[in-house]
Parts: sequence; C-alpha cells; structure tokens
Amino acid sequence: MKVGFVVYGDLDTQSGGFHYDRQLIAELRAAGDSVEIIELPWRSYPRGLLDNLSRRLRRRLTGDYDVLLQDELAHPSLAWTNRHLSAPIVSIVHHLRASESRRLQPLYRAVERCYLRGVDGVVCNSSVTRDVVTDFGVAADRTVIAPPAGDRFGSAIAADRITERAHEGPLRVLFVGNITPRKGVDTLIDGLAATDGDAELTVVGKPVDEGYVSRCRNRVADHGLNERVTFTGGIDDDALAAAFRDHHVLAVPSQYEGYGIVYLEGMGFGLPAVASRAGGATDIVTEGENGFLVAPGDASAVADAITTLAADRDRLATMGLAARKRYESQPDWRETTDRVRELLNSVVDGEHS
Repeated sequence: MKVGFVVYGDLDTQSGGFHYDRQLIAELRAAGDSVEIIELPWRSYPRGLLDNLSRRLRRRLTGDYDVLLQDELAHPSLAWTNRHLSAPIVSIVHHLRASESRRLQPLYRAVERCYLRGVDGVVCNSSVTRDVVTDFGVAADRTVIAPPAGDRFGSAIAADRITERAHEGPLRVLFVGNITPRKGVDTLIDGLAATDGDAELTVVGKPVDEGYVSRCRNRVADHGLNERVTFTGGIDDDALAAAFRDHHVLAVPSQYEGYGIVYLEGMGFGLPAVASRAGGATDIVTEGENGFLVAPGDASAVADAITTLAADRDRLATMGLAARKRYESQPDWRETTDRVRELLNSVVDGEHS
C-alpha cells in the first residue's frame, strides 16, 4: 500500500516517539509498502491550530495515498484539516498532551478529542494509552496496541555480568531523557538527597528547558550533592549504551509517560526501573520484581527504592535479571509492524468496500 506518514519536525529527532516512527517506517518499507514522509514545521499550539485554515497544508496532504499515518503529536495542525482529506487516516498515539496536568488541559482535551474522533483508526503504544483513547470516544475495535521493541542497542550484557555489577561500588543511578519538568529530575534529586547512603546519579539528556535545568542544578547544590550528581547533556548512542552498562538502576520518575521506551531499553542492560505509576510504564514494570512504580512527585518513594537497592545487592541482582527477562519477552519490531499493518489494511479495505 502507499502510505503518507505525517509528522511534526525532523524525523531524526532523538526521542522515544520519533525512534518508534523511524522503526515503523523501516519495517513498513521492508514489508513492501511505499512510505512517503511528510514533515510539517514545528508549531506553537496556537500557531498549529491556525494551520487548520491553510489550504496549502490541505494540498500537501492530498496525494495518491491509500492511507495517511499521522503521529498524533501533530494533532494541533490536523484536528480540522483532516476533515478535508479524502484518504483514510490512522493516528499513532505515543502520548496525549491532555494526559498531563497542564494549565491549558481543558483546551488540549477538547482539541485532541476532536482530532481522534476524526480518524479511522488509532495505533496505541500501550494499554494505558488505549484506555485514554477510548475514553475520548474512539471505538476499541478501531484501535490496536503495538508496543515498541526497545531493542535499539541489541543484547548488550550477559546475565553473569548483571550479577557481578550489582555488587560493585556505590549504587549508580541513571536518568535518561530530555530534561523538562515532565520528566521529574527534580523529584529524583530530592529522592537521592533523602537517602542516607552514597548513591550517585548521572543525568543524561538534552537540556530542553534551560530554566528547569538551572533549577535542578541549584537543587543539587542546595542539597550538597555536587559530588554525587553529574549532568552529561545529550550523548550519542555508543556513549548511552556505555552508560547503561555502567549503572545499576534506571530512574525516570516522570509526571506521565505514554509508554516509556527508555525503561525497556534499560532493562536490556539488566537495569531495574524506578518508573512513573502514571502512564504506560505499568505495561513494563512489575512492582518489586523488575522495578518500582512511584507516583508523580513522590520523592519519598524514590528514596525508598534507591535505599532498598543500595542496601540489598542480592535483590538488586535478582531484579536486574528479571528486568533482562522482561526485555527479552517484548515483541520485536516486525511483530509490532504486523499489528499496525493489520489495522491499516482493515481501514483501507473498509474505505474501498
């Protein structure tokens, strides 16, 4: 089939959602489908809404496509534009903006509801995401759960090394993600400060919100943690793989995650996860088995998790092995793409019937 893939910005952007999109496109092409990428310029939310008045945008999206596959991130520009398009539309939902606690949440909810009710099918990255999508009025039989594979780095560490590493040095905690308020770095710093041990934290990620990064650095200084917290900035995949291999636990206590592919990537290296209870991480993390689930903003729960793993290295090793086992059970990209293609074909067949 001929697919038009619609996305905001540069598809090479380093984030879990864009990685998902790239892998899906590669697998669709490998399966024999033609995929044309349509990159729309990044917009502020108000400017994106104005795009719905643009005839030029409608013309860009009108082509000889069997189906349009849209990253839901671009929904501000598409909520009403889609009504003028002839091809059937399937949306990929990584993370609904309305799922976060934001000042304009009622507006986001109204626009995303309008957008989702105007598509013919929805690809969801987790069961939690599908629950939210169906709550917005999308029929369950028009959705599919197609989780990411999380195998960007491949099989990178042996079981005996996981056990050996667990008993080495002070507990080394790793954060990976764009540094924004949603990701909960401040909560992680407060949690580290509340522990009695000598655990260390490495914060890896692009400083997207410079003001927030500055506040986090000040928080580190206020807690007297300058010798125990390191900010690396963004790093390449080779350096990130080395960081996963060198640490004991991955901690990303976000306010919300639609899925949280980074938890799965860490598990590939035998890292138990300290993850957000809000969102799709509950599909990956089993409390007390391969990680800990904490409520957004709960620094005390973060501190408890760090303290537990620092004090009981045998348990750290056991949970690391369980994390690796969970990673190995994840569907691969071909299985994920097969689920997506089944939905695409049903939507296209329905359009032509």
